[in-house]
Amino acid sequence: MTKKIRFAIIGAGRIGYVHAGSVSENPSAELVYVVDPFKESADKVISAFGGKYSSDPEAVINSGEVDAVIIGSPTPTHVPLLTTAIKAGVHALCEKPIDLDIKNVDALRATANSAKTNVTIGFNQRQDPHFKEVKSRVAKGEVGQVEQVVITSRDPGPAPQAYIAISGGIFRDMTIHDFDLARYFVPNIVEVSATGTNSFCDYIKEENDFDNICVVLKGANNEIVTILNSRHSAYGYDQRLEVFGDKGMLTVGNLKNTVVEYSSKDVSSAAEPLMNFFLERYAAAYRNELALFIQGISEGKVLGSTFDDGRAALILADAAHESARTGKSVKVNLN
Repeated sequence: MTKKIRFAIIGAGRIGYVHAGSVSENPSAELVYVVDPFKESADKVISAFGGKYSSDPEAVINSGEVDAVIIGSPTPTHVPLLTTAIKAGVHALCEKPIDLDIKNVDALRATANSAKTNVTIGFNQRQDPHFKEVKSRVAKGEVGQVEQVVITSRDPGPAPQAYIAISGGIFRDMTIHDFDLARYFVPNIVEVSATGTNSFCDYIKEENDFDNICVVLKGANNEIVTILNSRHSAYGYDQRLEVFGDKGMLTVGNLKNTVVEYSSKDVSSAAEPLMNFFLERYAAAYRNELALFIQGISEGKVLGSTFDDGRAALILADAAHESARTGKSVKVNLN
């Protein structure tokens, strides 16, 4: 019988809860610890999925009781915890972003890339079944040479002001997922142009951030990637993808809880609203991400998003922030 990978979840917020559920469902994984400074939050995860409580992540990482950690704690803890895990020989799946400061990311880069353990960054959208199908069909040449990619991502409503204040801004917090998804289809981005507006949310403006943005990325082979983000959407969580080439186009529309529609003499057609938020829309992606992480541990290589993928996404986010503030395009080097 294959030995299960023993996991610790660091951070018992909503993303920690999702990861704990994925661990509990995976036959190759075992949830040993849930780590959070607030025991009440951890107890909710433990009551649902099991495990022991600790408030000390470094002690858990160095305990010898876990083989892998999933880091879903606040962003400023990511680099220190990754460093501790690598030194302890513990595999790590770390939520995005690695850090808000590229200098801190670069300082860890050589250590992370030479680690004997698996260091994976949590860009789960690459593992969405629909996006993966598009990637596979693009690779088979169905759309020909990729010329344009359009990524639409709109949240159902803005995060609280306290979160916005520490998020690093919309490009580093929200669009960063789309930067990674953009590189899934156009790996070598060379130029970034961005604009942002304050259309509806006063407290986002107070935090010197945007609530609506548009980013245009240029690829080395003249591909154009357009990213549209908003912190609100009256009709629900808007997640769409379009990949256009000289032979055709592939699209992924919004998902609903059911595709059943109703029509009557009063209503021509009525369907269920869109899925509420990312925890529902990307539930399969989170499960696939964990499965791939475990497979990578057994094969001795990173199969999901690498540390350098996480670094590249932050470079693009920083460039978009600069472009939106200056009104100028920004050249980038992701190497």
